[in-house]
Amino acid sequence: MTAAGDRVPQVSRQAGLDSLTPRQIVAELDRYVIGQKDAKRMVAIALRNRWRRQQLSPELRDEVTPKNIIMIGPTGVGKTEIARRLAKLAQAPFIKVEASKFTEVGYVGRDVESIIRDLTEQAVSLVKATHQEQVQSKAEQAAEERLLDLLLPPPTAKPAFGASEGQETPAAGSPAHESYEATRSKLRLQLREGKLDHRSIELEVKERGLPIGVISNAGGMEELESGLRDVLGGLFPGKKKKRILKVPDALKHLTQDEAQKLIDMDEVTREAVTKVEQAGIVFLDEIDKIAGREKFAGPDVSREGVQRDLLPIVEGSTVNTKYGPVRTDHILFIAAGAFHVAKPSDLIPELQGRFPIRVELEPLTKADFIRILTEPRGALVTQYRALLETEGVAAEFTREGLEEIAATAALVNERTENIGARRLFTIMERVLELVLFEAPELTERRILIDAQYVKDRLQDIAKAEDLSRFIL
Repeated sequence: MTAAGDRVPQVSRQAGLDSLTPRQIVAELDRYVIGQKDAKRMVAIALRNRWRRQQLSPELRDEVTPKNIIMIGPTGVGKTEIARRLAKLAQAPFIKVEASKFTEVGYVGRDVESIIRDLTEQAVSLVKATHQEQVQSKAEQAAEERLLDLLLPPPTAKPAFGASEGQETPAAGSPAHESYEATRSKLRLQLREGKLDHRSIELEVKERGLPIGVISNAGGMEELESGLRDVLGGLFPGKKKKRILKVPDALKHLTQDEAQKLIDMDEVTREAVTKVEQAGIVFLDEIDKIAGREKFAGPDVSREGVQRDLLPIVEGSTVNTKYGPVRTDHILFIAAGAFHVAKPSDLIPELQGRFPIRVELEPLTKADFIRILTEPRGALVTQYRALLETEGVAAEFTREGLEEIAATAALVNERTENIGARRLFTIMERVLELVLFEAPELTERRILIDAQYVKDRLQDIAKAEDLSRFIL
């Protein structure tokens, strides 16, 4: 585990990947995940290697492939959280999938290529959100003008006698035009000050498109579904219907509409595909569930088949998506599993070779539980304090109380199934159950959670041999 003195100063959230050293990446991960120094170092090196690869010549750059990682450790010790926080730190497309949900194509499960299709969808959403932020101010201005047009339609002048039929807008500088502009300016000021929030307005909105469900899990069906959506979407364009909306809701809707017009979706698609190919991260959980060589037929007949289906994607192949072909050669794959029964060596040799880095995560101790309760951003103690503050109740946790909670979590994990830090959720709910239930009616607005309080709430657990009867 990382000692407090070894930590480096926190880096800015907007810091680019090129400015993050491996030590800084580990320091950032320390803010959310307790311990597991070896695993953090490995993923930090993998992330930094991506930046190093971009500095190479184009010829050598294509030859450098990511060194995929297998994390070995019990559930609840931080495997998924490390990968998720790493992707967020790198602002990279990230997807978590359970390996056990994929089986041989046409047997039971989904086509493994759907992993890359889903990852590409994530990337498109990520890039689109970035582009929306860039055009947000322009979209807000355009939406404001459209809303003002609806609240105060531009005036029209009657045509002179003998002129052609129809109406025209008064010329700039005319009394009617100046009066309209003055009224519009007052209305704009009222809109910005929120004085029009109570008003309602009629707005045309597009109806949602024709719903289409997945026909089958078999390979290629998801691609067929997206194709059907595109074709039928063109044949049956969304109809517009009128809705009555409050001014703030109408302004929000118009802003989204204007932002869509300002975004170049072709550019978004190109950027998203590049982001997937160069920076995508796939987290393959429960990899141990598909390990093993079958010697008999049965319900697990397809475990080795899943490995062989995953192999081309991990090895490097091209997957067709609705946004075009996506190469998987430089996508980083992080696999994880408890490996209680199976071993990494039980994977087929070809797949083992694609995961050269193996790191073992340590089981959590009582000291780790105390740190998990208090240190990370959004720690459990912080969450429960904030929840009770909404009812006007101040909860104070003493050091002895936290130690008792941590000791009980460690004991239950030892005697029953070890579910790591997730055990703290069940213990904390048990400790605070009465307070959370009675908070609105409590006359005492300050609650002290000390060692005795925790012991009183958990006394049934301490006495019982079958702890799972009370905890799970």
